[in-house]
Amino acid sequence: MSALVAGGGAVAAGAAMAGGTDDKAPRRRASGELRGVWVATVANRDWPSKPGLTAAQQKAELIAILDRAVKDRLNTVIFQVRPTADALWPSPYEPWSNVLTGTQGKAPGWDPLGTAVKEAHARGLQLHAWFNPYRISNQSDPSRLIASHPARKHPDWVVKYGGKLYYNPGLPQVRAFVENAILDAVKKYPVDAVHFDDYFYPYPVAGQTFDDDAAYDRYGDGFANRAAWRRSNIDKLVRETAARIKEIRPGTQFGISPFGVWRNIATDSHGSDTRAGVQTYDDLHADTRKWVRQNWIDYIAPQIYWNIGFAAADYAKLVSWWAGVAKGTATKLYIGEALYKAGDPAQPAAWQDPAELSRHLTLAAKYPQVRGHAFFAAKELATDPIGAMARVVADHYKQPAKPPR
Repeated sequence: MSALVAGGGAVAAGAAMAGGTDDKAPRRRASGELRGVWVATVANRDWPSKPGLTAAQQKAELIAILDRAVKDRLNTVIFQVRPTADALWPSPYEPWSNVLTGTQGKAPGWDPLGTAVKEAHARGLQLHAWFNPYRISNQSDPSRLIASHPARKHPDWVVKYGGKLYYNPGLPQVRAFVENAILDAVKKYPVDAVHFDDYFYPYPVAGQTFDDDAAYDRYGDGFANRAAWRRSNIDKLVRETAARIKEIRPGTQFGISPFGVWRNIATDSHGSDTRAGVQTYDDLHADTRKWVRQNWIDYIAPQIYWNIGFAAADYAKLVSWWAGVAKGTATKLYIGEALYKAGDPAQPAAWQDPAELSRHLTLAAKYPQVRGHAFFAAKELATDPIGAMARVVADHYKQPAKPPR
């Protein structure tokens, strides 16, 4: 996802279902291939196009995204419904998101998540509900949150860091609250999956410290160091969320889309042949490799947002590494694709070639562990400035396909 908006993974290194089945579809695809698109709502990145639209206008824009997914023979929409400790459904835990009306806590006059699930399913699309666990706000002043916000009621839960506000993952009461807020949506709606992005502990900010001293003093006994304790906190969130999803709505999947590099090989012999500036294990305290190897999650969709041959983080090397991690596990591997880079003049030359993304899918098809791709994000799916997505569809998505189960 983009650094500002949906995940931070884009800077740190330096799929969907068409309607129904098709008897003529290749067997490999008919047996399951995720074709997904992310719909980022934070900061109105993909939807709605701006705050304050009428309910009818918001719904029309959402329907257009779903229809575009069908047109491109995708089968899954990954819809961000909790962008900043808020909600795109009537939640008893958190306020309505300000991306809808421009005012946090103001009801939009309809139920975006409920509508998205219904309309996606009517089109043969899966709907994966995407939640950001710990981000409270992309600014640092708690007084700008609605007075009833849980972060204002529980200021001891909040850490200011990098000009933003976060819930402290080291507090058990925070973890319980975050899980309850997320699982409210699972109880209310037949979502096909719960989806986390790449934010756990925040991406490092030079010269700043994430102040969790008090929590570490209270809960850190028995751990070798603070980093090990932090990883344990994130492990608990993942394991507990997975277990509770299965209790509430059996059959609903749990997937995570981390930054694409677990650890560089120079740091760990099990790591990838990369020189990324961020390593999820060390910097975000997310042991993404373990979650796959231990079968804690149903799928992983690493954000491999670099071109083939990129020196610090080569797409080809990372797909191979992740395929090796997933081999022999029950965790499905999907690849997160940087559609947003295609045609962006700020990106390297490879991204000016409309065929770059299509080459990604051709390369990934060599690995049986790769069960599909998800594209960031919906805005670029619609505009497709250099025809990169059209090329993917023409080369790889000639027939509809069902997502893996």
